[in-house]
Amino acid sequence: MERDSLSRRTALTLTASSALTTVGVARTDDGAAADDDSVSRDSFVVREGTDQETTVYVTTADAEGPTVVVVGGLHGNEVAGYVAAGEIADWPIDAGRLVTIPEANAVAIDRGTRTDDEGVDLNRQFPEGSEPAMDLARAIWGVVTEYDADVVVDLHESTGIYAGDPVDGVGQAIFRSDGGTAAETAVDAVEYVNRNYVDDPDRAFQTGRFSSPSTEPNGLLVHKAARDLDAESYLVETLSTDVDLETRVQWHSAIAGRLVGDHLFSDGTPDGIDAADDVDEDPDESEDSAGERPDGADREPPIARINTVPAWAPELDLEPGQTVTLDGSCSCAPDGDLVCYEWRIGQDGTFDETGETIDVTIGATGDHPIVLRVTDDAGLTDTAELTLSTD
Repeated sequence: MERDSLSRRTALTLTASSALTTVGVARTDDGAAADDDSVSRDSFVVREGTDQETTVYVTTADAEGPTVVVVGGLHGNEVAGYVAAGEIADWPIDAGRLVTIPEANAVAIDRGTRTDDEGVDLNRQFPEGSEPAMDLARAIWGVVTEYDADVVVDLHESTGIYAGDPVDGVGQAIFRSDGGTAAETAVDAVEYVNRNYVDDPDRAFQTGRFSSPSTEPNGLLVHKAARDLDAESYLVETLSTDVDLETRVQWHSAIAGRLVGDHLFSDGTPDGIDAADDVDEDPDESEDSAGERPDGADREPPIARINTVPAWAPELDLEPGQTVTLDGSCSCAPDGDLVCYEWRIGQDGTFDETGETIDVTIGATGDHPIVLRVTDDAGLTDTAELTLSTD
């Protein structure tokens, strides 16, 4: 059921009704043929007859597997997210179910703005532990719960690159839920897309954890999915400035494919996004040399970065006894893999803590310098620094 273009006005429909009608869903049948006998494709409209109406696409494979929900267009000015989601809706899957809402916020998309015509930010309308009050948010949440999502991926854009403080921008980042394999999966996706699709090290993707429930921003769809449904959840952000739309859409598709590939595809990769082939070696190399790593001098060094929870910890006067999480998983190795994360806490010059993420409790007043050193599989290193201060 390939679509030449996205159209939230043209509803593809189902014959069967469901409990989703309680959240404003209409179903009919367009008779579209599936790509093959092992997959079926359906769609339905939420908020039909209103200016918020939009189409949900459902692809179901014969083989059992998890349910993945991909959402784009919660913010109407983040074009690459909803364009990529529209392409993702056409993926031919091998197992499980893929539910896609490409143009979640039709009003904002028509306006080309972050918010709707009343200034409401849709991605702040999903309170944890309670039902959304806004009709559109409730309809979208109804889709997520009706299909009992195992994985939720939300595609966004930002005008600035994430550098540990969301105030300056959150672009080129994958934010993820805690628990399960989310951290490992996000790091794998970052390393994959940086290696195969990002030419400029300054635009390398990194990872970050979701902010805590007591920390702004609140009401995000993926936060609610992670904490209310225990779904593995990801918020993907690309840089929207000075990058062409085709590249941004490619980044989104490649990242989403890597995040959900093991759930939906027999070879771990959807068709059509593996143009880079994830191959490092020269095709003309002999068998003896094909497995060799390039010398350190011929490859990009790793890039060390530190995120904190709370995100603004380096800017605050902390209280003695307060605990801060230091997260180095946003670091990357453009030409290889990171094999070691080492931390130096304080001014003693010793890297005596290891691990992607550590918790630090500040026990005395003053400035406390933190240094992260990362090492890649060629032995190249990089460091990142920040200072935590207490009154």
